[in-house]
Amino acid sequence: MRTSTENKHSVGYLAAGSLFPSPCKENCATSLVADNNFTRISALHETQDRLRVHITDAEKQRWEVPYNLLPREKAQALKQTIGRSRKNPITVQEYSGSELIFSYIVDPFSFAVKRKSNGQTLFNSSSDGSESFGEMVFKDQYLEISTQLPKDASLYGLGENTQPHGIKLYPGDPYTLYTTDISAINLNADLYGSHPVYMDLRKVKGQAYAHAVLLLNSNGMDVFYRGTSLTYKIIGGVFDFYFFSGPTPLAVVDQYTALIGRPAPMPYWAFGFHQCRWGYHNLSVVEDVVENYKKARIPLDVIWNDDDHMDGHKDFTLNLVNYPRPKLLAFLEKIHSIGMKYIVIIDPGIGVNSSYGVYQRGIANDVFIKYEGEPYLAQVWPGAVNFPDFLNPKTVDWWGDEVRRFHELVPVDGLWIDMNEASNFCSGLCKIPKGKQCPSGTGPGWVCCLDCKNITKTRWDDPPYKINASGLQVPIGYKTIATSAVHYNGVLEYDAHSLYGFSQAIATHKALQGLEGKRPFILSRSTYVGSGKYAAHWTDICGFYPAPTEELCNRWIEVGAFYPFSRDHANFYSPRQELYQWDSVAESARTALGMRYKILPYLYTLNYEAHTTGAPIARPLFFSFPDYTECYGLSTQFLLGSSLMISPVLEQGKSQVKALFPPGSWYSLFDMTQAITSEGGQYVTLDAPLHVVNVHLHQNTILPMQQGGMISKEARMTPFALVVTFPAGASDGKAAGKLFLDDDELPEMKLASGSATYVDFYATASQGTVKLWSEVQESKFALDKGWKISKVTVLGLGRSGAPSALELDGKPVTAASNIELTTLEQKYLEDLQDGSEKKSIVMVEVNGLEIPVGKNFAMSWKMGISG
Repeated sequence: MRTSTENKHSVGYLAAGSLFPSPCKENCATSLVADNNFTRISALHETQDRLRVHITDAEKQRWEVPYNLLPREKAQALKQTIGRSRKNPITVQEYSGSELIFSYIVDPFSFAVKRKSNGQTLFNSSSDGSESFGEMVFKDQYLEISTQLPKDASLYGLGENTQPHGIKLYPGDPYTLYTTDISAINLNADLYGSHPVYMDLRKVKGQAYAHAVLLLNSNGMDVFYRGTSLTYKIIGGVFDFYFFSGPTPLAVVDQYTALIGRPAPMPYWAFGFHQCRWGYHNLSVVEDVVENYKKARIPLDVIWNDDDHMDGHKDFTLNLVNYPRPKLLAFLEKIHSIGMKYIVIIDPGIGVNSSYGVYQRGIANDVFIKYEGEPYLAQVWPGAVNFPDFLNPKTVDWWGDEVRRFHELVPVDGLWIDMNEASNFCSGLCKIPKGKQCPSGTGPGWVCCLDCKNITKTRWDDPPYKINASGLQVPIGYKTIATSAVHYNGVLEYDAHSLYGFSQAIATHKALQGLEGKRPFILSRSTYVGSGKYAAHWTDICGFYPAPTEELCNRWIEVGAFYPFSRDHANFYSPRQELYQWDSVAESARTALGMRYKILPYLYTLNYEAHTTGAPIARPLFFSFPDYTECYGLSTQFLLGSSLMISPVLEQGKSQVKALFPPGSWYSLFDMTQAITSEGGQYVTLDAPLHVVNVHLHQNTILPMQQGGMISKEARMTPFALVVTFPAGASDGKAAGKLFLDDDELPEMKLASGSATYVDFYATASQGTVKLWSEVQESKFALDKGWKISKVTVLGLGRSGAPSALELDGKPVTAASNIELTTLEQKYLEDLQDGSEKKSIVMVEVNGLEIPVGKNFAMSWKMGISG
């Protein structure tokens, strides 16, 4: 045994026919090289709950996700080679960390990962002759590895794709990861992003355990899930596995984002409603849209432009006829004065045009991806384009300068980076045609008009294994950058393809952050592992295309009002679909968005939670109810945070929705007198006529709300209300909630004196007394803003007399004050009468309060709560 002083890890080395493991608990590694297939295997317990298994070539360096794009520890260096002998297989029984155990067999090579606490095998690549997969394969352009899985494991992830069976991986469905310009209207196809990670949720002796497996590889791959096994087939790179031990879904995401980067902090206004359309052909149309939202009394925070504002679809330009700069600046000054924001699109393709300054500076700085020494020629909206190479540091600097120049021209509040898979309207090696205009200016702009020929002469353009690209096994260079094109330092597009949008997001984030020192807002279509640290991603309300029906748009805004990012966007060739275009949709929007703007404090606090712990804002139900297997395959409802459940209508012509209610008590957010409770959980049929959306709050929660408004800046300054939920009629109840408030323009989202306040809320109902109190950290910011709590609503209290003896901060509240206590009977949904006795419950409201949010308070009252 020797000690590596280079990385301060305890390392065990393998020699031919013998094993010398170091006594290892955590932060330790072992390395193995088999000399007949030239692979090196290293394992490292990087943290108490994260294990890395790295398999690469023993003699030559292979492509890996760049460490400067996704910072992480370097894989262990080669130390010693072992011989391979079928007579002497070597097995490592326990190479153990705090919670994960790594073991392997040398000949034929396989490895396994087990959970120490319960002995469960989480990953096992041994086929043992009985499984539907073979041994590991490690070749230059083809890698294959599989794992055994128990039948009862529920798997999620392997995005981005649209699957007909919902969020739970379904045996036999194709899962191809390769960033592609294919819309989500297509099923069973690789879409805009590549995220080779899955979560495994399973029950062990009645208790739920979750873990996740990330294969950090950017090459194109097919993943085959067969129910009892999962197989990766990859066209390059290395096996770089990370195992996250969980054991809860939230713990898994915490551990995962600790490696790849926490979700980016978003400004407060980003949680307002956004309106966009491809086809706002001049500024007056945009002005009319803003005015019509105001007239319809529908909240709106952000107005967007697709490429209509551009001069000939060219990035960082302005159409001075349709969007004259003086009028645009006047419009922006007007909306900025009330707190509204303006965002525009930027595509990566830079128009090839000798009079175009952005292109000239790009050529001068040598920033474009090359093919045979020349900038690779493609076609997107401007016509012929070159693609910036964001792996090149010079490109990042040039891009930042172009963003700065454009911001001086038009003070936008964020950028939308689109078409960055990268999308190309042509394929192969192209030239600008002579004697004809390209594009012609008539018909759809996405028809290839360059003179192009296929490229098949290299093994990168025509690899031996064909992934199921576009769901049709098209060539991997189809409608994108040729895979034999070259990036900075000789990196092939073949390897780096799926990182393009990720690298652009990093460059754009750096550019925006350097402008005014404000918190950047970036929306990206293409994403990879780690993109969330820099950019948001979207699903559009009412649909981009084809044209939605009036009923569909009603139902879409009812669910879309509760998306973390809520934006209406439409196609140039579709009819107008702003929410005010139909009276019925406008009514649904006022209802649903009206509630969204009331819960903005909750959404923004979830934004802080996501940024600090990785917890997703929108979550599947199993995140909060991992022991309740009924929700494992549920894709038709979701949670905001841990306890706010959205149950939308998703079928045409329906006025009811069958919703699953996990165990406990739930209260309608739109009618708090309605209660649903079940000890074991069950499906409930809810009324859902056209303008109704069902949103329910789970027990044990304290939800901070405000009074809403037409814009988040206005809504943010209204008085607060707290909604407290107890288990219906319980003799002893507890509830908790939290609130984060900050200066949302600051780049960093953190608790700091004078710029942020954090509040924990607690409540108990016990022995006839209801208590509610707060604990404030860094009070100054909230106190300076003057925020007040004006109302408290407590749900699920057992009924046995009116509340009395109200005290605030230890002092009795007298009749002479403006504070009022009122009691209202709550009712259970009728079809939930399952024969069990339902306790009589009431809601108590305390009105007329003026409690400073930034100051600790304590409130209590007497109420003979029945047992």
